[in-house]
Amino acid sequence: MITPNTPHPRHSISQTIQSTLQISTLSLLLCLCSLVHWGCKDDGRHKDTVQPTQQDNQPVVNKKKTDKKVILFYGDSLTAGYGLDDSESFPSLIHDKIDSLGLQYTVVNAGLSGETTSGGLKRIDWVMKQRVDIFILELGANDMLRGLPLAETRKNLTEIISIVKAKNPEIKIGLCAMQAPPNMGAEYVNGFNAIYEDLATQSDIMLFPFFLEGVAGNPDLLLTDGKHPNANGQIIVANTIWKTLSQML
Repeated sequence: MITPNTPHPRHSISQTIQSTLQISTLSLLLCLCSLVHWGCKDDGRHKDTVQPTQQDNQPVVNKKKTDKKVILFYGDSLTAGYGLDDSESFPSLIHDKIDSLGLQYTVVNAGLSGETTSGGLKRIDWVMKQRVDIFILELGANDMLRGLPLAETRKNLTEIISIVKAKNPEIKIGLCAMQAPPNMGAEYVNGFNAIYEDLATQSDIMLFPFFLEGVAGNPDLLLTDGKHPNANGQIIVANTIWKTLSQML
């Protein structure tokens, strides 16, 4: 028996369905609003910074906007910190030194293991798309180890320096001197070692003395491959480079 105050069963089911649909619709609208709000916040965040990209096996270059001047180390595995944590590489140690002194500079490590002067020439345009105030060039060791023609090494280094200057005429450039071991033969050794001092003089840029001085040939300061500085060796390298780099700041 249905009393006058009791809703009709069909009417009650209809009301329940209608209420459920209203709640579902409201929930959907709230979700959509949340997604739109989150998306707007994300867009605003990405407008402030440019995310670094990886191209053709090149090292990631930090393109985050900054008011600090940029020191870029451009080289091979010696710069990249081969076999070590990023924090142990000499560019990272120099960055720590700069921070401890409160200097308004940031450091970018654009080292790439296995890089030759030819490879460096090919990727220099991409690397120089960012702001660079001080450019430190460390290349040539792999050319020497492969016995590449000296004229080719000299030509590639010269072109890299020219391109960097063209990108920013006000930039300060430093060239890290490299040395060939005696077993390469006197003629090659003398010719290779002379490249760096000649280019520094001709291009009117800062010459960094052989930065592996005191490290090369010392097994206690090298990885087991006998070529790359270990963590302790990197500390010595950083101190050697800092002596010249500090004059450029």
